[in-house]
Amino acid sequence: MSFFPASLETLIDKFASLPGIGRKSAQRLAFHVLALPDEEARSFADAIVDAKTHVHTCRICQNLTEDEICSICASDRRDKGTICVVSEPRDVLSIERGREYNGTYHVLHGVLSPMNHVGPDDIRIKELLNRIASEDVEEVIMATNPDTEGEATAMYISRLLKPFQLKVTRLAYGIPVGSNLEFADDATLNRAIEGRTEMF
Repeated sequence: MSFFPASLETLIDKFASLPGIGRKSAQRLAFHVLALPDEEARSFADAIVDAKTHVHTCRICQNLTEDEICSICASDRRDKGTICVVSEPRDVLSIERGREYNGTYHVLHGVLSPMNHVGPDDIRIKELLNRIASEDVEEVIMATNPDTEGEATAMYISRLLKPFQLKVTRLAYGIPVGSNLEFADDATLNRAIEGRTEMF
């Protein structure tokens, strides 16, 4: 038996269906929305509909944009010879925050996951191969997460790229700045040793 009106229960269920939102958080969000002035509540709902209507994938890199081509692909300042392959659009933001990378991106919108029935045709691998075949690409950086699915995806794509005879690299993973070696797990330590660089 529900203690809330049906429309409120539906709103709670919708919030609870979002990633990382539990039932209690969903209830708090639903009550917050109900407490909003009518104009703010409508603005909130309009923002969702507007984003859903206007945001789509870039024709080139598959990142999210409102235009045919995203601002990164359209920029003359970016190095078009380097493509950084990431799993999700939010990963682009993470790399851009560092302000070091000046190449372009390719967003897969997922990773290979046989357990979840996600195969090569379910993510944007074909678009990447078509792009590399038609563009003058010198290096592809595999920047998928360093977990089992991310590693499998990186290995699978790197094998597909072999015939193109270009440089395929993997992000170096290691010890975070400010942490202690004693707290690092074996896989992280191994990655740090493998990805070591020369000191000047």
